[in-house]
Amino acid sequence: MIFGLFGKRAKRRATVDALFARVAEASRRPALYIEGGIPDSFEGRFESLTIHALLVLRRLRELPPPASELAQELVDACFAYLELGFRNGGVSDVAVPKRMKKIGQMFYGRVQAYEAALVAPGLEALEEALRRNACSAEGAGWLAAYVREAQAALATCDLDALLSRETLFPAFAGQETKHDI
Repeated sequence: MIFGLFGKRAKRRATVDALFARVAEASRRPALYIEGGIPDSFEGRFESLTIHALLVLRRLRELPPPASELAQELVDACFAYLELGFRNGGVSDVAVPKRMKKIGQMFYGRVQAYEAALVAPGLEALEEALRRNACSAEGAGWLAAYVREAQAALATCDLDALLSRETLFPAFAGQETKHDI
């Protein structure tokens, strides 16, 4: 009996890891850093990952169970990834918990700011939230349009599509650049 429970948890973990891998891959698209004005640094990559994870988390919250369980596991996978980044970057074992606490506060602060901006009409509130947290003033318009288009694309996904689509964040019409992969 216990082995059956472990198998289900391991299978779900593999599903979440695969979903997180697609989110992380999307957050590293070069156009986000070039046209979107996100700094190419640990902090900038954190901001991009936060934006992409939030969009998937919002969609998971809108879907029926077991999507909410997967949402929490996706957050856990994000933080495990960030913690590994600290450790690989040479941050000491003593300092990692302090950094993770700060990252957690930043993540949830960004989530609140972007949530409020995403429910506001138009792009102005979203542009301002992105400019304040994630990108340059010059890239805020491009990035806000990207986020809105990604939000619309994810809104068409059910749980099976979120878990099986190879690409969650498509190339966007009018924003295709030579820097996109």
